[in-house]
Amino acid sequence: MSHSSRGDFALNTRLLRITAMAAVIGALSTVAAYVLLDLIRFFTNLFFFQTLSLADRSPATNTLGAWVILVPVIGGLIVGVMARYGSDKIRGHGIPEAIEAILFGKSKMSPKVALLKPLSSGIVIGSGGPFGAEGPIIMTGGAIGSLLAQYFHLTAGERKALLVAGATAGMTAVFGTPVAAVLLAVELLLFELRPRSLLPVAVACAVAGFARPLLMGPGPLFPMQTAVPDPMVLFYCAAAGLACGVLALVLSTSLYKVEDLFGKLPLHWMWWPAMGGLVVGLGGYLEPRALGVGYDVIGDLLNNRLALAAVLALLGVKVVIWVVALGSGTSGGVLAPLLMMGAGLGVALGHLLPGSDPLLWPLVCMAATLGGVMRAPLTATVFAFGLTHDSNALLPLLATSAAAYGFTVLTMRRSILTEKIARRGYHIYREYGIDPLERHAVEEVMTREVQTIDADLSVREALSLHFGPGQAHRAFPVLRDGVLVGMADRAVLSACHSADPVASVADACEPPATVSLGENCRSVATRMARLRVERLPVVRHPQSGELVGIVSRSDLIKPSLAHFDEEEKRERMRGLPWQV
Repeated sequence: MSHSSRGDFALNTRLLRITAMAAVIGALSTVAAYVLLDLIRFFTNLFFFQTLSLADRSPATNTLGAWVILVPVIGGLIVGVMARYGSDKIRGHGIPEAIEAILFGKSKMSPKVALLKPLSSGIVIGSGGPFGAEGPIIMTGGAIGSLLAQYFHLTAGERKALLVAGATAGMTAVFGTPVAAVLLAVELLLFELRPRSLLPVAVACAVAGFARPLLMGPGPLFPMQTAVPDPMVLFYCAAAGLACGVLALVLSTSLYKVEDLFGKLPLHWMWWPAMGGLVVGLGGYLEPRALGVGYDVIGDLLNNRLALAAVLALLGVKVVIWVVALGSGTSGGVLAPLLMMGAGLGVALGHLLPGSDPLLWPLVCMAATLGGVMRAPLTATVFAFGLTHDSNALLPLLATSAAAYGFTVLTMRRSILTEKIARRGYHIYREYGIDPLERHAVEEVMTREVQTIDADLSVREALSLHFGPGQAHRAFPVLRDGVLVGMADRAVLSACHSADPVASVADACEPPATVSLGENCRSVATRMARLRVERLPVVRHPQSGELVGIVSRSDLIKPSLAHFDEEEKRERMRGLPWQV
């Protein structure tokens, strides 16, 4: 096969089918997001206002007085019981659980998760839990995609694509940020960049983006427009990004220290969310606006409508109740709380950083805190743009998010997402690139000068000529008139000779496994591992059987050696007059 016949991507004839299913999943996840938001409103009205209503009311306007302290306790108790007797998969903030299912669970989720996750999150957030709806909908949308894939008996790789498609479509429906949702898939969930996964995710997010206005209204969630930044803002963005990186480090470290403290309690984990709810209730009594999702609070912070003292009090309470509640193992998301805490930090920094539009700092710190905590700077940048449609802020968003990301990469071994998975005994390596074996075709590494055995040769002669003291290889291709008949090794020929001393080599051979020109080295390595062989014959076409070479395990090392040279070998520029 010539080089001109090889394409940029591996051909996947099932791609259109998977993409069509992703479009359906995008629509279903949008409906699921709408139901989840209605559940949050319903339980907010039930817990804080004792009414059966879907009206959008903030828990901060309640008139319960000190009784508000007990509301999150009740919600935590209900969810603890649901987790113990329903499914413990509803615990946590959704994204780590989705990653774990993708990498270590063959992308399989259960119907229980699809039903109990939004219900439990609606109860927790509706009872004042300081969380967002995005984590639960990522888990719920992912479960929808996984269940549909399981119903149609798809492969684990195809299930992964549809799980991530459902998860990101749900995020799109909640926030109206389809491009950021696709980037979230690329930076956090897919662990690959192939058409078979990227196209279904993009289509699902596009469908959710178009369907969202039909159920939840059009336009950005927090529309705003800042002034065009001057070049000096770059330096202030770097300082703000470092501050956000420090906040990300404090949040991540504090969260898992609190989780460790809960783990030392002599109580079943079922009771932990109620205990965390007590801290949430106390914080809500002191600072009511720290309760619930808080989209209205985020809007006020972005538009600088709150006094500095109020912002600092809100920020302090939100950090404490969020860390304690999430550390207790309850159900809720992390994106909205991170947006609020980052925007609060930005308001505070706006009083210290000179110049530019004061509205810029809550926005860029909101994104940078998200990017630092989740180690996803591109997602954070585009996410903040999608929430506001503020094109003037794109460069400051990128600079600040990059600074926070760099700080956390250098100071934290794992993110808030991967630390939870590591504590369950799994390690996740977030760096990934193109496998060297996938970059090279078999004809680039195979041996073309091949020692063969004539099919009509007797087994006795073959053993004497090719498997004596000077044996060069463990197995040899067997040919008749240039056409491959099989592969012969010592064990096969010896067994045949014992059964029939006058047998020919062709009598001892079975139709062989082969490799075709144009296959990449990764597929060949996988076939060798599956068949437990060290050499495979390469044929021009599977039907012709014309032998053109042989590929061995040692040949497959060649791409990795080339990759090593690229990554590790340092070279100096040649020809400079001052070089020795």
